[in-house]
Amino acid sequence: MTLVKTLLDIPELRMRLRTGSGLLGREITRIYVTELPDPSRYVSAGELVLSGLLWWREPGDAEPFVAALARSGVAALAASGADTDGIPDDVVRACAQYRIPLLEVPADLSFAVVTERVVLALAADRGREPSGARKRLLSTADAPLPVLLRQGAEELGAPCWVVSGTGRVVGGTAADPPPADWFVPGRDRTVRGGYTLVPVNGRFSVPWILAVKITETDDLTDELAGLVSLARARADQVRRTADRAAGPLFQALEGGDVAAAFPAAGLREPVRVILLSTPDDGPELAGELLVELLADMPPAVLGTLGEDACAIVEADESSPAEPIRAGLSTVDRLVDLTRVFTGISGPATAAGLRGAAQEARHALDVAARRGGPIEVVAGEDIAVHRLLVATAPDELRRTVRERVLGPLVDYDAANGTDLVRTVRVYLECSSSPTAAAKALHVHVNTLRYRITRASELLGVDLTDFTTQVDVYLALALS
Repeated sequence: MTLVKTLLDIPELRMRLRTGSGLLGREITRIYVTELPDPSRYVSAGELVLSGLLWWREPGDAEPFVAALARSGVAALAASGADTDGIPDDVVRACAQYRIPLLEVPADLSFAVVTERVVLALAADRGREPSGARKRLLSTADAPLPVLLRQGAEELGAPCWVVSGTGRVVGGTAADPPPADWFVPGRDRTVRGGYTLVPVNGRFSVPWILAVKITETDDLTDELAGLVSLARARADQVRRTADRAAGPLFQALEGGDVAAAFPAAGLREPVRVILLSTPDDGPELAGELLVELLADMPPAVLGTLGEDACAIVEADESSPAEPIRAGLSTVDRLVDLTRVFTGISGPATAAGLRGAAQEARHALDVAARRGGPIEVVAGEDIAVHRLLVATAPDELRRTVRERVLGPLVDYDAANGTDLVRTVRVYLECSSSPTAAAKALHVHVNTLRYRITRASELLGVDLTDFTTQVDVYLALALS
């Protein structure tokens, strides 16, 4: 039986007990890595939870995290310091309060080493001395994903791939991986077309799938899937750490010196701003979707802007709209997305980055108004006048609309007419009475009369181009 105190007796791990000396007799049944502020959906009883405390930002953050561990009945928390000062004091206090043994992992010790030792201990407890193949596979637990897949392919005697739920091939040892949509949601394992498809479990909502080109597998396949999950968690830790350097840039977009903050992001101009919103599922899923969707695109940094996930990505000649749309459509059948909206700006320099963020915000708003469950809108696809009026404050919108269109709106309200719509259609038909009359299903003379009456009420000449621009912008503000 592997107990919490067993870990303290393994010299290689060099763990130090911070609190919970009376709870060391708890049994460990499995191991799990997480950096979520609230891991309650993913942890379970008897687990040893590993965390680099990337979720910790300030005192008070520990209580909800540790409370979630206690509710799930985990065996212990093993953590490395969130900064050079080691584990924050409020993490220690929360673990003491909720009776969670807390083990401090040395900063120079990889979580993969901890995982390997715990997995070996659990296997020995179950009376199964790990095979040579399993030991060799576990020896690559700390290696990058390509090395891990090569070792897995060698031990299994078959090509291996990892495919994201977005359809992206994360890695593989041969060509022709199976498509992501072959995987059947809710199944532990699927055999199809000569491939065995195994879910890569973990805290992530966007699934990864391990595919092996064999139809009969043993526990080694599941072991490989578990190690792929750990590799994904490590890569996510590295990404989050890198994105922290760009934190001041995202803060500057909401009010600050963008040009001064831009160099720390490590990006080359021009760049695009991409906003992604999952209003029914929260920002964590939105951020994870952006990570997956942009993985094969030019370099990017990720953060948040307002309540939405945001990416600043180096711009190339092609728009990312279509690849993002395709990825969201693929992952939808696996994740059952409720609503996902994406807004994309055009290319911009650092000096124009705040404007690009505003463009992406307006594109996101347009996407949300379209009504479909998955909508992707690029700023280049929106008329320039709509981008310009989108930045106008609400008070200015009301003032301009009242000043330019007030008499017409009041006349319609008093007489039950619809001259505002008539003027809009007339201008959208390039001031052609014939085209506007056809669109409104009225005689052309009726159309001319209405435009003349509207001109009288507004005190302007609606055949004058400059006036037409002013009136149309006022209509666009509504």
